[in-house]
Amino acid sequence: MDFVFALHSHLPYVLNHGRWPHGSDWICEAAIDTYLPLLERLLELAEDRIPAPVSIGFTPVLANQLAGDDFRRELEAYFTQRLAACDEAPASLESSGDRDLLPLVGFWRERLLRLRRLFQAIDGDIPAAFRRLEEGGRLEIMGSAATHGFLPLLSRDESIRLQLALGRSEHRRIFGRAPAGCWVPECAYRPRGVWAPMDGAPYTGIRRGIEEHLADAGFRYFFADSHMAGAGRPLGAYGELMSPDEQQALAIQAAERTGYSPYHAYRVTPANTDRTVAVLVRDPRSSRQVWSRHHGYPGDEWYLEFHKIRWPGGLKLWRVSGPGVDLGAKQPYQPDAARDRARTHAAHFAELLAGTAAERGRERGGVIVAPFDTELFGHWWFEGVDFLAGVYRELVHRPGVRPVTAGRHIFEHAPRIGIRLAQGSWGANGDFSMWLNDATRWTWPRLWALEAAFWDAAPAALAAPALRPVLAQAARELLLAQSSDWQFIISTGAVTDYAVRRFNLHCDDAERLLAALRGEAEGGIEAAQRLADDLAARDRLFPDVLASVEAALSGSRTLGV
Repeated sequence: MDFVFALHSHLPYVLNHGRWPHGSDWICEAAIDTYLPLLERLLELAEDRIPAPVSIGFTPVLANQLAGDDFRRELEAYFTQRLAACDEAPASLESSGDRDLLPLVGFWRERLLRLRRLFQAIDGDIPAAFRRLEEGGRLEIMGSAATHGFLPLLSRDESIRLQLALGRSEHRRIFGRAPAGCWVPECAYRPRGVWAPMDGAPYTGIRRGIEEHLADAGFRYFFADSHMAGAGRPLGAYGELMSPDEQQALAIQAAERTGYSPYHAYRVTPANTDRTVAVLVRDPRSSRQVWSRHHGYPGDEWYLEFHKIRWPGGLKLWRVSGPGVDLGAKQPYQPDAARDRARTHAAHFAELLAGTAAERGRERGGVIVAPFDTELFGHWWFEGVDFLAGVYRELVHRPGVRPVTAGRHIFEHAPRIGIRLAQGSWGANGDFSMWLNDATRWTWPRLWALEAAFWDAAPAALAAPALRPVLAQAARELLLAQSSDWQFIISTGAVTDYAVRRFNLHCDDAERLLAALRGEAEGGIEAAQRLADDLAARDRLFPDVLASVEAALSGSRTLGV
């Protein structure tokens, strides 16, 4: 039976928008905690000739940042800052009587120096390093929408086409080939039908299904949560309603009731076309085992505690210590013990996969799909990268499970059974409520008005050479405003003011540019061009965005056709 480890890498655009805590430090922390350690482990597996065919996606907005000079400078500065924290810590720990924590300072220093050497060895270009692994047949890099827009809630089909067309062209520019698979942002899907997300939404009549847009953009497969295929209840992001075995039993019962198992890919054929898009369904059991805080591995007492941080300096020096242990009672972290636990959990996970494969062994073309946010591994769960590498090492000894990329599975086992997916996402409650709720409702009318203004202005601006740079920056600001991150952050309540400020900033700037295109701004076209240049210096991404704007306009302008 095939096994697909799918990782989705995404952060919103944070460069040139401050540093700490939610500016460039955000992406630098992700690079040091996740992207570089993951690359390090994948290179080790390649050297040891261990197959590790992970399917990893980088959203274009993230890949643009990682491939840029701004990021290289910021990460070098971040390395320097973190190493300075290691220099400062010993004297402080001595004076506070925390001598037992001193060995951990050396642990962090060695790790930081090792990862900085790796970053310099790849010339500061993380996407290029992953591209080389793909070119060597080691893994598959998936595509996504340009800025991770929540596609089902966008009001214009042109906006969806722009997110996907630009996402695909940027992927080709950065990674050298067109992606076969698409990580649909938040696994959010709606079928063809009437679009009425909330009272006051613009009337659009019958809207095309998300799979139709994916087919038009040239994607061959995407992912869905199990409940959307009728193969179980919503898992949510970090839901804790039932144990892995209970969730597995429920998925099997649902499969028997509906005929749809999470252990198969299905054919989703868009209306009025012969193009087929495949959908891979998340396996509830293996997924929960990895990310559940209570039933899964990350809550193990020996793993690094995410929430307790030493200030000043920001070093993490403590372990989880046990369920419900207060932060003040956390015990010192022990790296060797944690690595041993990661190996144990990797062996357990491989055995779990082998057991599932044995149970479903009668099914031809079966697949176990375990999709996660990449940042879970290393950032949220520090030992997660070691666990992931350990799983691939363990699977060498379990012939009943074959690790493959998602694209290879689809190529070798073209889905024959069609399916009608239900509307939903992989967010809390399995629906759209993390992005459309009482706290975020106000954002959508503003976005919808901005969409209408942009697409009304685009045809004339494209035809006027002097206006094209202004339209290009308006497109970038519209796309950045569409990022699903802003509504998600508002809904979590963690840093609401930051998300509100960023959302309003990009909307404001897009509106200023569009007003200039309409001739409503003071200073005429020269002032509009200066404004576009200033904003382009801040939000440096998507150099050929207008080609995708033109492609989005060239599609049918009649919704539902």
